[in-house]
Amino acid sequence: MTTTTTSPVLTATGVTMRFGGLTAVQAVDLDVHPGEIVGLIGPNGAGKTTFFNCLTGLYVPTEGSVAYRGTVLPPKPHLVTQAGIARTFQNIRLFANMTVLENVLVGRHTRTKEGLWSALLRGPGFKRAEAASKARAMELLEFTGLADKADHLSRNLPYGEQRKLEIARALASDPGLLLLDEPTAGMNPQETRATEELVFAIRDLGTAVLVIEHDMRFIFNLCDRVAVLVQGQKLVEGTSEVVQSDERVIAAYLGTPFEGAPGAEEAAEVEAAEAGATPGATGGATQDGAQRGTTARTEDGQ
Repeated sequence: MTTTTTSPVLTATGVTMRFGGLTAVQAVDLDVHPGEIVGLIGPNGAGKTTFFNCLTGLYVPTEGSVAYRGTVLPPKPHLVTQAGIARTFQNIRLFANMTVLENVLVGRHTRTKEGLWSALLRGPGFKRAEAASKARAMELLEFTGLADKADHLSRNLPYGEQRKLEIARALASDPGLLLLDEPTAGMNPQETRATEELVFAIRDLGTAVLVIEHDMRFIFNLCDRVAVLVQGQKLVEGTSEVVQSDERVIAAYLGTPFEGAPGAEEAAEVEAAEAGATPGATGGATQDGAQRGTTARTEDGQ
């Protein structure tokens, strides 16, 4: 396990995201320290991906702030990446008709200084920058085990290797924090184990990792700390042992109500409002619906 004696690379304070009258994420605090792997888990519709979108500038939080190494981040994805945070998505978002190497080179755009005229004129400075980017991209392909596929079209890679390529592309921006959204979704046990080893290797390079995953064995084997979101609120945070033994976490995953469950008061308020409301006054939106809608907008807008 990694000790956390240094200042955090990520500080999320009171992050809240509302869509109309529906609160998808409510007052979530989370720190991630250098060289640390932190897991974020919760039932479907808990607000995990919405929270990721707030961290990376895809959504502007209704309330709260997100800071990287003590500096509050602007809610713009390219500026968040430039600051030092990179991410992958639930669904693979590679450039299908570009080669493996070209996909990784795309991730270098925030670390190159050459502009339009330099690219058009292709002077010595541009050629040096291009060579340096290719060298760095090949290092990352070697690191992820894809160097021998550099000239292959990304669409022709097996599923597990496409996931690796997404991670390599994210690493191309030289982040201090890497956010992984369900990196083992759809993988077989061998691919999952390979991903686990890759994340450990990324951590060993000094990059902190925040990961969303539904594979509990993967999360508890991998993470130094785990935070649990339920109905948009952070239910508990701690080591794998603490989280696994928490009755509230067990109840949340089994669907068993428990005293003081997040969202209980909100549900009562909605029922009371519906009882006294005129027809058509309530929208009937659910947390699951909000999550599906926000995820779809994220993927469409990426």
